[in-house]
Amino acid sequence: MMKPTIIIYGASGAIGSATAKILFDKGFRIHLVGRNPEKLADLASDLNAGITIGDVTDQDLFKRVNDDAGSEIGGIVYAVGTINLGSIRKFRQTDFLLDFKVNALGAAMAVQSALTKLKKNKHISSIVLFSSVAAQRGFSMHTSIAMAKGAVNGLTRSLAAELSPLIRVNAISPSITQTPLTEKILSNPSMAEAIKNKHPLNRLGTPEDMAALAAFLISEDAGWITGQIIGVDGGRSTIEVKG
Repeated sequence: MMKPTIIIYGASGAIGSATAKILFDKGFRIHLVGRNPEKLADLASDLNAGITIGDVTDQDLFKRVNDDAGSEIGGIVYAVGTINLGSIRKFRQTDFLLDFKVNALGAAMAVQSALTKLKKNKHISSIVLFSSVAAQRGFSMHTSIAMAKGAVNGLTRSLAAELSPLIRVNAISPSITQTPLTEKILSNPSMAEAIKNKHPLNRLGTPEDMAALAAFLISEDAGWITGQIIGVDGGRSTIEVKG
């Protein structure tokens, strides 16, 4: 018997698409949300999934997703993010607001729009959001993204309290991961090597690292886990082995 539908925001991205594939293999129905019609169509064909095309800064998107996803929604993975780095001197108000809208407000609206269906699910529903190691540790030039992801941390814990016991809510907190979003940063070999060396496990993250935990948190195997912000960061948030 097929499991309920999991809505994956950011499904045309590396982490979202990797998560969709794992959840499909676990027997979940999948509804894909993203901005790239071609990538979503290809993935939907492989996973027999529904799709909704749109941008999370469009407030009408969330109602469309809820309407398109069907009546049995068992979870949400909000794998959407930005990497907007630089000195606070260069940021305009619009830059801060965009990071907040994409990372935090979009996550809240995604949950709000599907809440009635999530609560009606026959089993405990699960929500997975995405934070960042930058909201744990203080990194130079990360002001805007750290603010936005800090809001995701607060949202995760507040929702976990409010929505228990019917819905579990957790967040994944990655360090830098090899995705198209980080290509500009990691395209410089010496920069990529320097960043890798800052991680105790001495490598960069992959989409599959994040997807494996996201799929676990959605599944009933994580049935006693809620309100957690879990680092998938090669140890960078908690330990130093050099210096």
